[in-house]
Amino acid sequence: MDTDTEARSTQHEVVVIIGGGFGGLHVAKSLRRSSASIVLVDRRNYHLFQPLLYQVATAELEPANIAAPIREILHKQGNATVALGEVTSVDLENKLVQFDGGKIDYDYLVIASGLRQSYFGHDEFRAHAPGLKSIDDALEIRRRLLLAFEEAEWEADEQARRAKLTFVVVGGGPTGVELAGAIKDVASDILPTEFRNIRKDTAHVIIVDAGPRLVLAMPEDLGERARRVLEKMGVEIRQNVCVTDVTDGGVQIGDDFIAAENVFWAAGVQGQEWVKSLGVELDGCGRVFVGPDMAIPGHKNVFVVGDAAHAIDAKTGKPVPGLAQGAIQTGNFVAAIIRRELDGTNGRQRPAFHYHDKGSMAIIGRGNAIAAIGKRHFGGFFGWLTWCFVHVMFLVGFGNKLLVMADWFWNLIRRKRSARLITGDPEVHVKRLRA
Repeated sequence: MDTDTEARSTQHEVVVIIGGGFGGLHVAKSLRRSSASIVLVDRRNYHLFQPLLYQVATAELEPANIAAPIREILHKQGNATVALGEVTSVDLENKLVQFDGGKIDYDYLVIASGLRQSYFGHDEFRAHAPGLKSIDDALEIRRRLLLAFEEAEWEADEQARRAKLTFVVVGGGPTGVELAGAIKDVASDILPTEFRNIRKDTAHVIIVDAGPRLVLAMPEDLGERARRVLEKMGVEIRQNVCVTDVTDGGVQIGDDFIAAENVFWAAGVQGQEWVKSLGVELDGCGRVFVGPDMAIPGHKNVFVVGDAAHAIDAKTGKPVPGLAQGAIQTGNFVAAIIRRELDGTNGRQRPAFHYHDKGSMAIIGRGNAIAAIGKRHFGGFFGWLTWCFVHVMFLVGFGNKLLVMADWFWNLIRRKRSARLITGDPEVHVKRLRA
């Protein structure tokens, strides 16, 4: 599809948005009453709430519970068009976006493409240690997690059995902490009740992190609380250490080798590969440096929002965090600038972006979470309820909100995980079959 001709057939200025995450969607929706023709390009046909991917990976939720088709979200917005395709390059000089479904030129460009998993220069780890950035990643982790128990049920070789039920999570940030806690919950309290040859204490979950403490971006007292709760659950935590190799058999940490057939990667992010085609300054993670107005210096009609941007808060001088609320706020901010300029009501100087911190939180086990909202730090069941409420509010679609809440509370009461389907064509590997 060549959207170039189609978009230019109108007399309206064209706003191209790359990415259908929170930032991109909020730009599009905020421009619904503007005179612009909006084209949103994404490699997926759905908007995904990434913070809940770990719950798909651990059989708490189904993928459709945390995603919504982009066309459905924007179908009532007459000035918005959706293009399915993966961006391959952007020509800033000629104002042209090239993607595998066609090409389109723009008057304004908003880059909201997010970040991808980083293996810190060791992309060969990817085959052995899937990340958690997409629904496909989550389903792969779920498949490996459930298959590990199916194999261990019939594995007579004790060493091989231990390796199958050893789960290593690389990374101690919010994603790593949440994933490790959920795996331990499934592996110790839920699945063993349905297997004949697996005890509650058989599975071994390990967090490996290069930092001095867990959830480094959150206050220190909450990081310590997370550590205590996880250790009480039986999660082993190894800090100030780096993974130097990952194989089918496990992970190498310096001179120490952990025999584990299930390694999951939750450490590090980097910019999309095509962003390099911009020819502008990027930071060490591949994020685009932007000015106070969220535009690329020297290109006032090109904005970057969400975690694809290296943005500095104009008031505090601190980096804008790569969270959903940051994407929403930068998206609304940029949309307001574009709307004013389209209407001809913009002043001499664009405003500078200021981030309003609404808090941060992470779940660390069934019915337990940590949260920092303003100067108040709390956790436990109240923290979990707060976490549930906030995350439900971010979900797109009233139906998804109801389904997720129902699943959470039903699973909490029954201590079950209903989404335990092993997808694909499972291959069971047993070294020595149990008699």
